[in-house]
Amino acid sequence: MRDNSLADQQTDTTCEVLVIGSGPAGSTIAALLAERGRDVVLLEKATHPRFHIGESLLPLNLPLFDQLGVREEVERIGMVKYGVEFVSPWHGDPVTFEFADAWDKSFPHAYQVPRADFDHILFKKAVSNGAKPFEGHKVTGIEFLSDEGAKVTALDGDKQSHTFHTRFVVDASGRDTFLANHFGIKSRDKKHNSAALYGHFTNATRLPGKSEGHISLFWFDHGWFWFIPLSDGTTSVGAVCWPYYMKTRKTDPAQFLMETIALCPALQERLKDAQLATPVTATGNYSYKSSRTAGQNYLLLGDAFAFIDPVFSSGVFLAMNSAFVGADTVETCLDTPQKTAGALKAFDATMRRGPKVFSWFIYRITTPTLRHMFLRPRNVFHLQEAMLSLLAGDIFRGTPLALRLLVFKTFYYMNSLFNFKESWMAWKKRKLSISAAGTEMTVDQKS
Repeated sequence: MRDNSLADQQTDTTCEVLVIGSGPAGSTIAALLAERGRDVVLLEKATHPRFHIGESLLPLNLPLFDQLGVREEVERIGMVKYGVEFVSPWHGDPVTFEFADAWDKSFPHAYQVPRADFDHILFKKAVSNGAKPFEGHKVTGIEFLSDEGAKVTALDGDKQSHTFHTRFVVDASGRDTFLANHFGIKSRDKKHNSAALYGHFTNATRLPGKSEGHISLFWFDHGWFWFIPLSDGTTSVGAVCWPYYMKTRKTDPAQFLMETIALCPALQERLKDAQLATPVTATGNYSYKSSRTAGQNYLLLGDAFAFIDPVFSSGVFLAMNSAFVGADTVETCLDTPQKTAGALKAFDATMRRGPKVFSWFIYRITTPTLRHMFLRPRNVFHLQEAMLSLLAGDIFRGTPLALRLLVFKTFYYMNSLFNFKESWMAWKKRKLSISAAGTEMTVDQKS
């Protein structure tokens, strides 16, 4: 879908809100604000549909789809995902958890989606609600004009320059992190340094019956793999590894991915009859965060603020949730400037909460203690229900998880002390892995 007639007719545009990027965060906030009558411009450097990784959604995405009015369209392209499977070479049989067993039983499933189609659905919703789309427009500069908003410049596919005057800027540029780079506020996450290598396969062996759409996580010596079945018959497979391992690559990305899969016999068995159907992409310097989320006339949404390891599939959910909160924040800043400080403070708290809650577990996902706790689950004190609620994304609604997650963390530290030697060796390995920063594998390098 492409509708750039407005861009072709003029190179100078005025709007109330300018949104940079039309992924889940950008298209969602553009749809919400346009539906409320705001004059919204939506800039996208590519043209939909375009490829993106991150195909696994969370159950708490579904209420957001309902509010946007896109649930039926998402269901049509989605593979139903009832739970998650954990597979460890250091334990016995795999362990499966289902979202129906979470604290709140109202959200028993989510979806796995081809992101090109999913993002296109959200983009079309924004346009149908009244947002003005400018596809093929890459933002090249920004100048903030005190209390008068900002002037944003962009280049179209013909290298023609366009200027946009706006009262408010929303950065939803994803890993391009446009504003974070502009302000110099982005930093690599020193607690978690990893890189990823991924592709899509046909004829992969899936779990049987209702479990076919489960996401599977496979641990191996150098990190972990994702295994995400999609409704078109392909399966997304990716390795998230420590930089020291990625630096050992001597072959092209496709061959290196196959060599890496061979280090995980359980996954290799699932792929023994499979064929690689897409180019392989390698992404380095994986996790980062920005030191602030907003200013008087701008917001950073989703990955434009921070990106964390995708082990719990939190990316799309956090992006869309930030857009819902962000839409209310933008309206407050525009309509009642005297309330701007309070609105931005509340927005900042929401933006930081999601990554903070997930990150404690992400930082420890490769430790022996956390593997033991996942692979030998017990529901004492309803801890399993609390963890499933976390995995479902139920962290913003006031569900009573805080105390139980604190108990879970206490058990984690106790088990770590009980297995002190194993924990100490794992900590040393992790420290060395993180210190091996600066993997030279180019972002989005394809075979």
